[in-house]
Amino acid sequence: MTAPAFGWLQIARLGLIQACLGAVVVVTTSTLNRIMVVELALPALLPGFLVAWHYAVQIIRPRMGYGADKGRRSTPWMMGGMVVLSCGGLMAAIATVWMQNTPLAGMALAVLSFSLIGIGVSACGTSLLALMAKQVPEERRAQAATMVWLMMIMGFAITAGTVGKLIDPYSPEILIKVSAGVSIITVLITAACLWRLEKPGHVAPPAPRKNFGDFKSAFKDVYAEPLARQFTLFVFLSMLAYSAQDLILEPFAGAVHGMSPGKTTQLSGWHHSGVLIGMLAVAGASSQRVRGRLGSVHAWMLGGCLLSAVATVGLSLSTLTSLTWPWPLQLNVIFLGVANGAFSIAAIATMMRLAGNGGPGKEGTRMGLWGAAQAIAFGLGGLVGTGASDLAHALLGDARAAYLAVFIFQALLFLASALVAARMRAANLQTIGAQRPTPIQWPEGSAV
Repeated sequence: MTAPAFGWLQIARLGLIQACLGAVVVVTTSTLNRIMVVELALPALLPGFLVAWHYAVQIIRPRMGYGADKGRRSTPWMMGGMVVLSCGGLMAAIATVWMQNTPLAGMALAVLSFSLIGIGVSACGTSLLALMAKQVPEERRAQAATMVWLMMIMGFAITAGTVGKLIDPYSPEILIKVSAGVSIITVLITAACLWRLEKPGHVAPPAPRKNFGDFKSAFKDVYAEPLARQFTLFVFLSMLAYSAQDLILEPFAGAVHGMSPGKTTQLSGWHHSGVLIGMLAVAGASSQRVRGRLGSVHAWMLGGCLLSAVATVGLSLSTLTSLTWPWPLQLNVIFLGVANGAFSIAAIATMMRLAGNGGPGKEGTRMGLWGAAQAIAFGLGGLVGTGASDLAHALLGDARAAYLAVFIFQALLFLASALVAARMRAANLQTIGAQRPTPIQWPEGSAV
C-alpha cells in the first residue's frame, strides 16, 4: 500500500515552512551582514566568512536525510531543524551586539550561531524536499517546486522589508527583540503547518530493512547509482555558475557600464524578475493542459543551462562593445534571469523525481547528497566569482578584461552543466532501450 499523495493544501503548507526558513536566513545573511559592516565598521570579510561557513556546515545534509529515511517521518526533522535554525538566528543577533564591545567573544558566538543555522537549514530543508519527493504526484512536481520556492522568496522579501522598518533607527535592543520575534513566529508557524501533515495514512510504508544499514553504507549505495552521481555533478556545476554571478553583477555594471548604485540595484531586481518568469514558465509548461507541447522538464533544464551560457557570453561581449555603442544590458540581464529560473526550477523537479529512482527508503539520503552539492557550490560561488575577478584584474590590469574572463569562465560552467544533463538523458535512454517493453518515465512525467 502506498501513502496518499499530497494535494495543493499540503504543498502550500510545505511552502509556508520554506518561507519561514527563508525568513530566518535572510535576517542573518542580509540584515546582520549590513550591521556588522556599516554600524560596527567591521571588515566585510567577517560576514562573508560566516555566510560561507553556514554553507560549509551543510555538508551534513546527507546524514540528515538518512535520519529522516530511517525514521520514516519527516515531521520531527523539519520541526527540530526549524527550532535549531531559529535559535541560531537569535544567537547570531546577540553575537552581533556583543561584537560592539567584546569583538572576540562576539565572533566566537557568531561562528557557533552560524553553525546552528547550517544544521537547522540542513535538517529542515532536506527533510522537506524528501517529503515532497515521496508524497507529491509526478504531474504536480514542477508546479509544486515553483510554489514552494516562490513562497520562500516571498519569505525573503516580506521579512527583509518588515525587519528593515522595525530596526530603523538601529539599536542593539531593537535588533535582539526583532530577531527573537522572527524566531518565535517562524517556529509557531512551522508547528501549525506540520500539525497532522503526516497523518497515519500519509506516512509512507516502511521500506525493506536492508535499506537501513549504517549511514556510511547507505551513502555509498546512493553515490554508486550512476544517475545520482551524475545529477550531483550537474547540481554542483550549475549552482556554482549561478552563484558566481551574484556578487559580481552589480560591481560589473558599475565599473564597466558606469551605472550608479541605485541603477545597479534595479538591475539586480530585473534579474530576479527574470528568474521568476523562468520558474513560472516551467510550471506552466509542465501542467497537464500543455504538457509535452512546450517541452519536457528535462528539456527546460538542459535548455536553461545553454541559454544561461549564451546570456553570460552576452555580458562578456558587452565589455568589448560598451565603449562604441550602448549594450542592451537590462534585456541581457532579464534574459539571463529567465534562463536561470528555468533550469533551476526544472532541476528541482528532476531532483524530486530522481529521489525515488533507485528504490524507496533512501529519498532523504539522495536529497541530502544533492543539497550538500548545492550548498558547497553556493559557498564557493561567491569566493570563485569575486576571487576570479580580483585575480583577473591583477593579471590583466584592466576591469573590462577581468570581467570578460570571469564571464567566459562562468559560461563554460553552464556549458559543462548542459553536457552533464545531456549525458544523463543519453544514459536514461540506453536504460530504457535495455528494458523494453516496460516504459520508464523521465522526470518530465511522460513516457519516453
